[in-house]
Amino acid sequence: MSGHSKWHSIKHKKGAADAKRGKIFTRIIKELTVAARAGGGDPDTNPRLRTIVAEAKANNMPADNIKRAIRRGTGEEPGVSYEEAMYEGYGPGGAALMIDVLTDNKNRTVGELRHMLTKYAGNLGETNSVAWMFSRKGYFVIDKSKADEEQLLATVLEAGADDLRDDEDNWEVLTPPEVFAQVQEAIKGLGLEPAAAEIAMLPQNYVKLEGRPAQQMVKLMEALDEHEDVRHVWSNFDIAEQEIEASLA
Repeated sequence: MSGHSKWHSIKHKKGAADAKRGKIFTRIIKELTVAARAGGGDPDTNPRLRTIVAEAKANNMPADNIKRAIRRGTGEEPGVSYEEAMYEGYGPGGAALMIDVLTDNKNRTVGELRHMLTKYAGNLGETNSVAWMFSRKGYFVIDKSKADEEQLLATVLEAGADDLRDDEDNWEVLTPPEVFAQVQEAIKGLGLEPAAAEIAMLPQNYVKLEGRPAQQMVKLMEALDEHEDVRHVWSNFDIAEQEIEASLA
């Protein structure tokens, strides 16, 4: 997407490492459990569960892990009870933040998030303080070197995607959330493995950050990504790739 922050691309490259894969699996397991508890354990009759199962498969999660998580959600196996919450706030330089969590203790989590944001010159906001700046979309990242543009565009549009956008090193596929699973299957049908596959809150506009606010924002995003209760974090900041790389070095 035009003006899209390089954070997504670099984060997902980093996310390919084994250390990050464990965090991704933990988040997806929590989501499978919550979805199964809310709507039942059959993906054919539970659209939300079907979407998360598709994401689990896109991240190469073993089938046994998926089944156990669903069984915990339906009560067939013992497990921890998780609650969902979406927190909104601001980072350095006025960048908006949407922080999606799954937690077994909301009071602990919100206290830790508030402390984290304050440390990096941000603050938590009220409900709907920044949500209006974002749109909920299915989101895939595909390495340009592995995909033919015309073939990929035709395939994803036929499967129901909204758009295919250029992010320099990658193609970004945007879809309505309800067709996430079928677009993911279409992409896999081309023999492609997305670097990212998720239901995302994508910003409608961007805030350009430079210098110290940019460095603080990168550190904040890293800290939020590594928090065990945070399953997704989205922001509307835009930043030069070299500043991200320097901050993460």
